[in-house]
Amino acid sequence: MPLADRIRPQSLDDIVGQTHLLAPGKPLRAIIESGNIPSMVFYGPSGAGKTTLAGIIADKASMRLCRLNGTSASSADIKGVVAQSKGLLGYGGTLLYLDEIQYLNKKQQQILLEHIESGDVTLIAATTENPYFYVYGAVLSRCAVFEFKPISPEEAMPAVRRGFALSGVNGVSDGVVRVIASRCAGDVRRALGVVELCVLAASGGEITEETAREAAGKSAARYDRAGDEHYDILSAFQKSIRGSDENAALHYLARLILAGDLPSICRRLVVTAAEDIGLAYPNAISVVKACVDCALQLGFPEARIPLAEAVILLCTAPKSNSAVVAIDGAIADIQAGAAGEIPRRLQNKHCDGEGAAEKGQHYLYPHDFPGNYVKQQYLPDALKDRVYYTFGDNKTERAAGAYRRQITGGGAE
Repeated sequence: MPLADRIRPQSLDDIVGQTHLLAPGKPLRAIIESGNIPSMVFYGPSGAGKTTLAGIIADKASMRLCRLNGTSASSADIKGVVAQSKGLLGYGGTLLYLDEIQYLNKKQQQILLEHIESGDVTLIAATTENPYFYVYGAVLSRCAVFEFKPISPEEAMPAVRRGFALSGVNGVSDGVVRVIASRCAGDVRRALGVVELCVLAASGGEITEETAREAAGKSAARYDRAGDEHYDILSAFQKSIRGSDENAALHYLARLILAGDLPSICRRLVVTAAEDIGLAYPNAISVVKACVDCALQLGFPEARIPLAEAVILLCTAPKSNSAVVAIDGAIADIQAGAAGEIPRRLQNKHCDGEGAAEKGQHYLYPHDFPGNYVKQQYLPDALKDRVYYTFGDNKTERAAGAYRRQITGGGAE
């Protein structure tokens, strides 16, 4: 058996981490200790203890544990578990642990729903994705949802020490334990796999920090291009730039670089230049686009250099979202039906028919007037007094506002 299975906790107190769920007095612990187990969804990263806890719950409640995986389970598999639960095998109740429930289609989840409602089985579904996006709403409404957190290095260290002890290796330094716990990104199962590799690599000799680093490989920062972690990192990346924190932004950039996700980095940088720096420094988007083009041409590892330049530039640049607010306001009016007819003077009219009530377009050509400006109505009548754009409070937009007031004689047209 793999070390992770041999060392699997047998009681709630042996589980590392998840104190927000399992500490004395916390709701999930109270539910488990009551013995009245409802259907539940466990949501969180791999190696955080979801499978282990399901086994402990079944044992404490004296329930028969059945395991299925959403990547391979069929409707017949689900029905088979239910059939067994109605026989002698299900005496005392059946706990169905369904890992990766997000891979079941809607029909399969509806089959589950029927048997959850009837009480044929108690469901514990596990997923690494946000269940509110991936689990059928009717199933979710009948389950209590508990979020598991990644295991911190400090929380993982006791499990790593137990792993060495169970492998017959004593006296391993704290440095070795910390290297393994730190490099496994909160995944205790992976950390114990690294312990096994270290024992094999050392062949009875001393296990050093260098041995641990080589066995662990690169630090496995959590990242899935199609999952929640992808969007969480990108969100943190943009919000750090918007908040003018170049150190945080570089941290999230590094995580994206190590994941090799160059397209997402480039897209988010261009969006951020337009959305958050905007008219406070209009040239930012040109500089960022040049950095992005260089990065795409170079590829990793060299691409990290122009990307870092773009991030630091955006973080240290003045910020304005005035363009975003302006266009969103205009779109909202149109979606609300406040559009109106285009004023005649702006229409593409070159002649008037015999039945036209009004002859002539009456368009005033701004270049025929001093300062290349003449006051006339451009918005439809229904919106003629609407103001979408307000000059931002930064050097560039203040200068543009001053120029506007100059050519309009003090107005804001």
